[in-house]
Amino acid sequence: MQQITSTILMIRPINFRMNEQTAVNNHYQKVLNTTLPEAVNAKAQKEFDDYVAKLRGIGVHVIVVDDTLDADTPDAIFPNNWISFHGNGTVALYPMFAENRRLERREDVLDILEDHGYVIKNVVDYTSAEEEHVFLEGTGSIVLDRVNQKAYCALSPRSDEELFIEFCEDFEYTPVIFNANQTINGQRKPIYHTNVMMCIGDTFAVVCLDCIDDKSERKNVMNHLKQDGKEIITITEQQVNNFAGNMLQVKGANEKPYLVMSQAAYNSLTKHQIETLKKHTSILTSSLDTIEACGGGSARCMMAEVFLPKV
Repeated sequence: MQQITSTILMIRPINFRMNEQTAVNNHYQKVLNTTLPEAVNAKAQKEFDDYVAKLRGIGVHVIVVDDTLDADTPDAIFPNNWISFHGNGTVALYPMFAENRRLERREDVLDILEDHGYVIKNVVDYTSAEEEHVFLEGTGSIVLDRVNQKAYCALSPRSDEELFIEFCEDFEYTPVIFNANQTINGQRKPIYHTNVMMCIGDTFAVVCLDCIDDKSERKNVMNHLKQDGKEIITITEQQVNNFAGNMLQVKGANEKPYLVMSQAAYNSLTKHQIETLKKHTSILTSSLDTIEACGGGSARCMMAEVFLPKV
């Protein structure tokens, strides 16, 4: 079992814009009133293409699938919420909060991966939970420590506790459950996805402990990370607002690890935080300003890690 992979699935946007259905509880989205939809999509495509080029430049195998015009899928650029790929050949499909995000799920994505030589033995489908208005949005809701078989989940309208526990039973992970909040207009409100405030690398974890208001929950998260030998690098809520929690470690050429993040996330980090991270991993950044502003997601959300076995 490995924590990081060198293969990533990414979906190139065709209709990217601010999704009004997700904005109700994603407080990172901003309306770019001054920009025409076509211009927003063009900017997002350029940011996407530059990002893919940088990933490929360090030796990451990026499988790019184009979004389709068949449905209105403004958030298709974030595939990690509807699908995850596991080392035992299992694929998981997840129930999505926003109705138009459910249209992102595509059978042909599995065919494309098989065409690339990946083995899919089994599909675990949780999507029927949508009928009960129960949601668990993939590796947005769940941050996995694959080596230590632990799954971290901050509960929210998009991350249901019972379904998360069912996932952990199915995939044999120990659940680590907590509540994570952010201050919105003076009120504490749930952070919509765990991967906005937390990232687990092979030897470290980046986490905003200030978001975990309950002291016992905070201590529990810290204890699990320490038990598993992770150096904890804490970030602030302000840094979370700049997507500093939305990072992913990947494997480049010659097995070299890279921590991937947006330029905005990198710019928000202190010199000390960067030096600490560099003891563990190289860093790769890319500007994702339009995608972050309209989509409310960043570098990690755009990458669905592929751990499937090869033929």
